[in-house]
Amino acid sequence: MKTIRAVHYINQFFGQVGGEDMANVPPKVVEGPVGFGATIPALSGGRIEIARTVVCGDNYAAENLEELQKTVLEWVREAAPDLFIAGPAFGAGRYGTACGVLCGAVQTKLGIPAITGMHPVNPGYELAGRDVYVIRAKDSAQDLRRVLPLMLALGQKLVDGAPVGRPEEEGYLLRGVRVNVRAPKRGSARAVEMLLKKMAGESFETELPMPTYDRVAPARQVLDMASAVIAIGTEGGIVPRGNPDRIEAHNASKWCRYSIEGLERLQKGDFEVAHGGYDPVAANEDPNRVLPLDGARMLEKEKAFAKLNDWYPVTVGNVTAVRSAERYGREMGEALIAAGVEGVILTST
Repeated sequence: MKTIRAVHYINQFFGQVGGEDMANVPPKVVEGPVGFGATIPALSGGRIEIARTVVCGDNYAAENLEELQKTVLEWVREAAPDLFIAGPAFGAGRYGTACGVLCGAVQTKLGIPAITGMHPVNPGYELAGRDVYVIRAKDSAQDLRRVLPLMLALGQKLVDGAPVGRPEEEGYLLRGVRVNVRAPKRGSARAVEMLLKKMAGESFETELPMPTYDRVAPARQVLDMASAVIAIGTEGGIVPRGNPDRIEAHNASKWCRYSIEGLERLQKGDFEVAHGGYDPVAANEDPNRVLPLDGARMLEKEKAFAKLNDWYPVTVGNVTAVRSAERYGREMGEALIAAGVEGVILTST
């Protein structure tokens, strides 16, 4: 069997450039493997060699996706590989976004098979498109030893044109594609067997799994608004001029709190948009359109509630991993409760 030439895309961390402090570095191309890419020939049984590695910072990738696509497609075209490998990205949203978009572009525009891996909640999973195979990964890089061999095995099948098994056989995430298969028992018999097992309290596996959603308990009711302290907050990225804490425009790594004590409204020029997922022109012109301090002050004067909290929480909800968003919400809530806040008006974009 012929050796498979591959181009590998990785972020600044796996590319041994640096951590979050180097997330803004633009893409660079390196001939041969970098980092764990050096293990790929052995893990693939000597079949896959990394001809070229593309390394890019996560922030740069998320904020310059079109430019990144253009650059990487040219580098891949020059290398003329048989396979494009991206990641795996696990639960990292910015990294996963780049992996998904690049795999989709390489496969559709260059006709080169592409493979990646990530956690199901990674936004890159949906961005990859239904034609790209995405190996299911956990949200931590500790899963690399398990995920990488699965990616390489499926990548070889794609290059060889070999039949690809079902998701549970190959380890990839559902693509929304239905395939007819011949089963030893017809559907009615299988349905009756499942029904009997359900009635007997025995375990069974449905052939049509339904989506599951988190159950979130509703917020506690504010019993006396007239005496309540209310806060305003936003995931719309409204920050003081210059974005002093450098909240990322995509997949924010933090949330921040800023004082509004003594302010009647957010003034143009004093506050701005750090969010990269919507047109900021209207909000930069009047930041109160996203964080309604002017309206909250009016309600405060009308005694709709006792007092407006002296600071507001803010983050960016654009391509942010679910786990990160859950943590930010929990931390915001704890800080607001500690400040005596009983209710929050949280705006989105």
